[in-house]
Amino acid sequence: MILAAIDIGSNAARLLICEVVKHDKEIEFNKLNLIRIPLRLGFDVFEKGSIGFKKKKMLINTINAFSALMKVYEVDHYIACATSAMRDASNSKEIVKEIKAETGIKVEVISGDLEAEIIYENHIAELLDANKSYLYIDVGGGSTEVTLFHKSAVAFQKSFNIGTVRILTNKVEDATWEDLKQTLKEIGRNYPKLVAIGSGGNINKIYSMINSKNLKSIPIEVIREFHRVLEPMTVEERMHTYLLKRDRADVIVPALNIYAYTMKWANIDEIHVPKIGLADGLINHLYEQVK
Repeated sequence: MILAAIDIGSNAARLLICEVVKHDKEIEFNKLNLIRIPLRLGFDVFEKGSIGFKKKKMLINTINAFSALMKVYEVDHYIACATSAMRDASNSKEIVKEIKAETGIKVEVISGDLEAEIIYENHIAELLDANKSYLYIDVGGGSTEVTLFHKSAVAFQKSFNIGTVRILTNKVEDATWEDLKQTLKEIGRNYPKLVAIGSGGNINKIYSMINSKNLKSIPIEVIREFHRVLEPMTVEERMHTYLLKRDRADVIVPALNIYAYTMKWANIDEIHVPKIGLADGLINHLYEQVK
């Protein structure tokens, strides 16, 4: 069975195509292709409140291309979700209708809470030590999802409107930062010796850039140091020095900031990076629906 997931985020849209393979009782999701298109919808939405004509056409063209690829791979089932930017866009319903009319793809704009729940469906809990507590942190362009695991079960989930593109467009409210801060401090008090698990394109890239093969996780000191190095650089300098694409070179600094503060407030010393994200969770979510 071939499954596909479309994740329309605030910074980029992704198409993940997987083949589901059964081995007795075990299920493997073998990635056939992963494509990322930097649409950057959040720069329209967080500044103007809606998605402009140019970005809308880019989005529709992207979904058309994704649809063609799904036909090439003979995808049996697909799921398409949009997150923070589309949640906030005043014209999201109109755009969802246009996408369906022009591409045949049905897109669902999901809530922040459902986004956090779907990310959890990566089955990461199965890999965790039942005697430890973990904080799963997913940083996107428009929002940050926080999930607390205790004794291999979800103890808390919440989505905050703090994301890399929102920060770059100065659209994060002080009250939202304070809410995140107080929430994490309370979690840190109630669950000592927390271990962080990071997901999202930025933490995956950070892990690849600064990780030696001996590191199983990234210490908070390394996150802070990397932020201190990158923050004063121009976008062009980051691109040249670290071979970053432009749409990664600008958002990586606010991403480092979010991870550093999140870990500090929750009193966390290190972050594990399993290199999974919403698209992976969507594949698992879809499989649970169609199996």
